[in-house]
Amino acid sequence: MDDDEKALREALRDAKPLSRARRIAPRRTPPAPRPLQRLRDEREVMREALSASISIEDALDSGEEPNYLREGLSRQILRQLRRGHWVVQAEIDLHGLNRVEALDAVGEFLAGCAARGRRCVRIVHGKGLGSRNREPVLKHLLVKHLPRRDAVLAFCQAPAAQGGGGALLVLLKARR
Repeated sequence: MDDDEKALREALRDAKPLSRARRIAPRRTPPAPRPLQRLRDEREVMREALSASISIEDALDSGEEPNYLREGLSRQILRQLRRGHWVVQAEIDLHGLNRVEALDAVGEFLAGCAARGRRCVRIVHGKGLGSRNREPVLKHLLVKHLPRRDAVLAFCQAPAAQGGGGALLVLLKARR
């Protein structure tokens, strides 16, 4: 036996175990907690949604979300793009690129997609969390640049599951 073990045994020499008779068994299991605040919040959201006079399409077209539709095309195309009607056939991630590199990469990517007949693509530009002032620099750049490209028919912010505010879905012209 080492010194620590001897010291422990000496310290516990007079210790006696607790008697089992003093313990009280719980009579029933406590009820599960009820998330009252979450229930109140959900009711409030539902009440607001039912009383709102603005449609989801109007909310999306409010200008807060980036979108573009080439002149002369039906708004239905943009709605279909937002709702996932088009399958994303290719993707590029611009994280870590500066403005010049990003524009070059997007140009090559879109040209390659158009040549291969890809119609719907996703451009992941990021949310700008690593940039100065935490602004989405590449997002603003793409919103200005994409409408100038002949192959681009429409674009919109990707749904949350596909990148949300950090990505754009782009619809390209069909190859002839």
